[in-house]
Amino acid sequence: MATPLTQPEGQSGQVDAGSAAARPRAFRKLLAAGLVGSSIEWYDFFLYGTAAALVFPKVFFPHASALTGTLLAFSTFWAGFVARPVGGVLAGHLGDKYGRKPVVVACLAVMGAATFLIGCLPTAASVGALAPTLLVILRFVQGLATGGQWGGIVLLLTESAGPKRRGFAGTFGQTSVPVAVILSNLIFVGASALMPDAAFLSWGWRIPFLLSVVMFSVVLYIQAKVEDTPEFRELQRETAKPGEAVVRAPLAQVLRSRWGTILLGCGLLSATNSLFYVSISGLLSYGTGSLGLKRDSLLTVVLLASVAMLVVIPWSGHLSDKLGRRPLILIGGLGVAAWGFPYFGLVGTASLPLIFVAVTVGFVFQTMTYGPIASFLGELFAPRVRYSGASLAYQLSAIIVSGGTPFLMTALIANTGGTTAVAGYITLMGLITFASAWFLPETNPADVRDDPQAIPGAHLYAGK
Repeated sequence: MATPLTQPEGQSGQVDAGSAAARPRAFRKLLAAGLVGSSIEWYDFFLYGTAAALVFPKVFFPHASALTGTLLAFSTFWAGFVARPVGGVLAGHLGDKYGRKPVVVACLAVMGAATFLIGCLPTAASVGALAPTLLVILRFVQGLATGGQWGGIVLLLTESAGPKRRGFAGTFGQTSVPVAVILSNLIFVGASALMPDAAFLSWGWRIPFLLSVVMFSVVLYIQAKVEDTPEFRELQRETAKPGEAVVRAPLAQVLRSRWGTILLGCGLLSATNSLFYVSISGLLSYGTGSLGLKRDSLLTVVLLASVAMLVVIPWSGHLSDKLGRRPLILIGGLGVAAWGFPYFGLVGTASLPLIFVAVTVGFVFQTMTYGPIASFLGELFAPRVRYSGASLAYQLSAIIVSGGTPFLMTALIANTGGTTAVAGYITLMGLITFASAWFLPETNPADVRDDPQAIPGAHLYAGK
């Protein structure tokens, strides 16, 4: 059996010096496993967005016009986001009943298999309409896996951390996003640079998808070396305590009691999700199709800008442990709202250095909201329904905002001939994030931060 990561909260007792020394090492291994596993999961998910912008219109919709092919490819991209709330609901229910770890392991394995199979798909030239049909099915499976893994990963990290480091610990799941963007762009650029365009469109695009097979080594490590969280194990031990037991229908309970919190939690992600998917997918299609920029140059810009996210996400999570969760999210939401029009003004110049500035500043603001959200969303819900509540809030935003943004951006630009409407959309999303954070309670207020024993969020559901 793996070494326990922390002593369960609410438990007391003596532990030997060897075990005490092992727990910090075990927790560091958990942080690393969470970062690596989640990075590969997001790599698989984001890789599809890059391919949808640059490859899939030609491979799976070869007889459509350039605009129609792009819209069709982005429609298949959206299928993954439609599936994410379903995955979040299923995983949340199972994770609150049976534990965080087994659900995470299952989601990572399913994602690895689906992404690998996308790399094996026949093209439309070989099997006709069956090719895009299989693509949509596998994209839907990707969405199910992604919808389930986020809540499990961040709860494994935050519930296993000390109460004063949960904001920072949760960012190891969040930091996987820029790591995944960097990995997917590096591998996509590398694969396309090593061969002619004809060869890349013929078979080279498959290489980044087939590389997802490495996911299974991470799955085996987590299964063998990681225990479930102390908080969940404590719930299992306290089934006799009213209100603290593992519940039979966690989803139904959280919907009855906290539906308003779920909706506001969904709104929290509007700024980060909209601007992020504009930058990693919509911008690639617009830049290559309308601005005449080279594919690899734009991928490189996004790759370099993603480095800012690697710094800001853990920094914002650390600050949320010191200053509270809401201030960072409020500032980030306002920043995204203010940056919407300057962003597209800089992009419209078709200057790569200015596009880099636009994307980098945008990434800084959106990750100021994204860093603290891992701990904040979880802390809004009691442990017995936490996986269900946090996952549902997060994944509702995926279907409402994330998946539709590249499609909406392409359609708005085609219909209006410019980016003004898209900039207005980004501004609106930033304001929604600000308003959502404004109306939600702080889970880590000053009195909780100053009390060495207080657990963030506990004051919101104590006695309920």
